[in-house]
Amino acid sequence: MPPSTTRQWILNSKPTETPILTGPSPTFKLTTAPLPKTISRSQALLKTILLSNDPAQRTWIAPNVDPTRMYMPPIAEGAPMGSFALAEVIKSSSPTDLPVGKYSANEIAGLQAVTPIEGLDLGHYLGAFGFTGLTGYYGIKEVAKATKEDTVVVSGAAGATGSMVVQIAKKIIGCKRVIGIAGNDEKCCWVERLGADVCINYKKDTFEQDLIRETEGFVEVYFDNVGGGMLDLMLTRMKRHGRIAACGSISNYNTPDPVGVKNFFDVISNRLHIHGLIVLDYVHKFSDVVAELLQAWKEGKIIIDDSLQTVVEAKFEEVPAVWMKLFDGGNTGEVMYEDCGLATLWFCLV
Repeated sequence: MPPSTTRQWILNSKPTETPILTGPSPTFKLTTAPLPKTISRSQALLKTILLSNDPAQRTWIAPNVDPTRMYMPPIAEGAPMGSFALAEVIKSSSPTDLPVGKYSANEIAGLQAVTPIEGLDLGHYLGAFGFTGLTGYYGIKEVAKATKEDTVVVSGAAGATGSMVVQIAKKIIGCKRVIGIAGNDEKCCWVERLGADVCINYKKDTFEQDLIRETEGFVEVYFDNVGGGMLDLMLTRMKRHGRIAACGSISNYNTPDPVGVKNFFDVISNRLHIHGLIVLDYVHKFSDVVAELLQAWKEGKIIIDDSLQTVVEAKFEEVPAVWMKLFDGGNTGEVMYEDCGLATLWFCLV
């Protein structure tokens, strides 16, 4: 019997800089909300198993944004914080489309049933076989149009999306050279094990010189997860007619005045193509991409294992603190929150 109430983290106040977890006006507030006694013909009752923690969530709670310029509606103060999730179906108004007892990933456009894969943790449906894997595939293959003849640089290469981009570029597309950028030597070694020809530690004093050395002759493709000064530097390392897939700008998410692109001379003089990407534009290809990535895993071309996800076991009261781990650089791959005692949540089917 489902409970009559559920716990929610609501957006209490929109942060201008780093979200505040304590004090008189925290960014999030834990509340209890009633669950409907019945579900409509377009709804399902779910019990959350895993919550995904993604840098993009920071953009959903930014203040003073024009909703018409956002790729999805901003979260309003007083509303529950949004997240992608893996969940068990408790009740379903459409058993044919979404059977009870199956697992579902909560997506923006609704719910999608997924089938367990022998030898793989279900959590990968929030990472390698979820929106991060889809983002990496779409961004490097369709947006940047990387080819076997290209040298590719990937910032945030140890993150959920970056780690998939490295593998797709090197092992599926077969790019000539793949250069990763990550935040410490341990992460760089891991990125190289995934397939990067080399990975550069951006926290080293020699980073700029290291990047210039490794990109001698310049590069055709840059997959940007970071923005800010990293993007400014990479603009000077691009070949004429180079392509940049602008996926994220995590370096700017917690700054009051995000840094813009400074080196437009390089953009203009080298006729660079900078293409922003939102994975929601590619959702219609979700099943095809997952099938291709799954086949690549079965053939041993790409690595899908526990190193691609950071699962944090914590109490529901600690969800915001787990999310903040994204911004301290301590994770590799997808960050997920797990609590077997999670309350039942309410979602709508499209």
